[in-house]
Amino acid sequence: MTDEPSSPACYTAEADDAYMGFAPREEILLVLNELLEAERAGARVALASARELTNEDEIALLRAVRDDEVRWCAMLFRYIRKADGLPSLKCGAFFAKAMAIGDLHERLHFLNRGQSWVARKLRELMPRVRSDELYGDLKNMLESHESNIDLTDSFLKNRPTPGGDTHSNG
Repeated sequence: MTDEPSSPACYTAEADDAYMGFAPREEILLVLNELLEAERAGARVALASARELTNEDEIALLRAVRDDEVRWCAMLFRYIRKADGLPSLKCGAFFAKAMAIGDLHERLHFLNRGQSWVARKLRELMPRVRSDELYGDLKNMLESHESNIDLTDSFLKNRPTPGGDTHSNG
């Protein structure tokens, strides 16, 4: 008889992430960098768009979105470095696509679609994250994006049109 546990279940803490159904480090880094590029693009779209506006409510909305995007860039950058990864310095292609949209309200709709894309990527990744700390921050990031999506949708739905009527997307 030996003092070593014989049951495979006793070794689960030592099993590698992929074996346990979690995303391996390389996959986590790939997705975090993809999200970092997207967040950077979103921040730049919000900043550039706010500069084109005169309506204080619209400017405040875009500043809030930009501030969130910057916060999440910092968080993603920190986790990539913590995992000994190399944070991407690229800005996602989303920026050029968004800025090609001349109508600012249509650009806000597009920005919201980008926020939805990030939320979907987070929902896909989170169940496969083993680190409780990273999972918690990704959960906060998801909730923040969902909140920004709702705020922007509400703003766009209720914004006054040049004729004085309320614009509705319904």
